[in-house]
Amino acid sequence: MKKNSILFSAKGIFIAAFLSFNTMVYAQKTVDIPVVSEKALNSILEKNRTYYTQGKVADYIPELGKMDAKAIAFSVVDKNGKVLNVGDVHKKFTMQSISKIIALMIAVNERGEADVFSKMGYFGSDKPFNHFSNLETTGKPLNPMMNAGAILTVSLISGDGEKPFLKVLDMVRYITKKPSVDYSKSVYESEKSTGHRNRGMFYLMKNNGLISGNEDQLDNYFKQCSIELTAEDLAKIGYFFANQCTRFDGDSTYKNAETAKLIESQMLIAGMYEFSGEYARTVGLPSKSGVGGGITVSVPGKMGIGVFSPSLDQHGNSLAGYHMILDLVKQYNLSIF
Repeated sequence: MKKNSILFSAKGIFIAAFLSFNTMVYAQKTVDIPVVSEKALNSILEKNRTYYTQGKVADYIPELGKMDAKAIAFSVVDKNGKVLNVGDVHKKFTMQSISKIIALMIAVNERGEADVFSKMGYFGSDKPFNHFSNLETTGKPLNPMMNAGAILTVSLISGDGEKPFLKVLDMVRYITKKPSVDYSKSVYESEKSTGHRNRGMFYLMKNNGLISGNEDQLDNYFKQCSIELTAEDLAKIGYFFANQCTRFDGDSTYKNAETAKLIESQMLIAGMYEFSGEYARTVGLPSKSGVGGGITVSVPGKMGIGVFSPSLDQHGNSLAGYHMILDLVKQYNLSIF
């Protein structure tokens, strides 16, 4: 009996210690939320401002080529929903590929994840965003973050004509709490008139039976890419997915932990195109870039980050934007790894 008592006593001490340790670790994780200041953001912005000289504004879409290469903005929405802005925070630019995460959320909410991903893969990106990947072999896009997958995604949203696009637009308006958000007609027309490669993807998928509609569905993709917003709006989008699809003001209408996990995982493995692997190593956060110069970042459970600088690197990602994010991550130890 004495031996058993000692064993039970030792076991009890071990369990108590284990629970105490885990409680301590959990408490550290939940309270360890960095307090970011506008002064810190401004310091990072100024340090990285000149990176625009090493990149190039996207001009394959003529209207995008008109962007001011020197424009730069940096925004954060902290855990409490407080918005911090520095730089050209009122400068508008188009979402481009950042719109893909919004369309994916809507398609999955309507049809379910299994249905959407029966038509495309979860694969990470190692090819440029406009690569045909394996469309001509397996017939399915690699993931919903590359153009082919994104064109397919918006075609899966229910509704005729421009209804799928309007759902994407309304969701952006809801997340940013900004009813005035709209799309640029001139950028849309420019994308439509030059989007022959995207048109080729559309018809390949139509030929493979993945898409059954007409070019209205492709127009919806061009329109969603043309939605205009600011770096602050991107920070709000980043916050939304970082906090289980809860808006920065606490509105939980669309709260869904599983949807948020899906979106963030796709952002992590494919959100920065073929740079995604290296980006995961250096920054280590779910992020989505667009050739308009914006990047939205989710710091799970903590904050949203939005950056803007239209001068891009060879992958199509904002150069100054990447370096601002990298410096912020290092300064506040934000990487999820």
